[in-house]
Amino acid sequence: MSATWYECKVKYRKFDEASGTQKVKTEPFLVDAVSYTEAESRITQEMSNYISDSEEIKITNIKVANYADIHPFENSDRWFKSRVSLIAYDEESGKERKTNQYLLVQANDVKEAFENTVSTMKDTMGEYTIPAISESPIMDVFPYFSGEEEELEKLEEFNRIKGSSPVSNDENEELAMEDALIAEA
Repeated sequence: MSATWYECKVKYRKFDEASGTQKVKTEPFLVDAVSYTEAESRITQEMSNYISDSEEIKITNIKVANYADIHPFENSDRWFKSRVSLIAYDEESGKERKTNQYLLVQANDVKEAFENTVSTMKDTMGEYTIPAISESPIMDVFPYFSGEEEELEKLEEFNRIKGSSPVSNDENEELAMEDALIAEA
């Protein structure tokens, strides 16, 4: 299932290091969600992790973002919107057809954003061009994690320490079903 990204504009008080005071800011964030309602819930939850309980946050806008994919990179702190034009040749009309898609890539500057975009497109079979890259106002991206990923990491760490082979997700499901059948009997 493809991720649906929602751009949420959040108004909150933020400490301004330059002036040493708190200022009210409205900044956009991106969340992966199934609906507008879930996006509102998730952004409220995510923001509460960064803002003290006494402070209020207000969600001023939620809209579906038009990003085909999100690509975070380590040691990068800004987000860039890359427009990628996929080029296809239409045999019937004999013309080239371009289809634009937008990627959100993390980088420190435009040059690095271009390199990161090229790196994410390296496995693309068709031809493409990158006609535009611009810095995005997005402050942070919150992908959806079901918690399963964290459980698998803990299991792999446990098995590594213990020296046994990791158990696959299918084996976990089979063991859980066997335990349920035994419990019923």
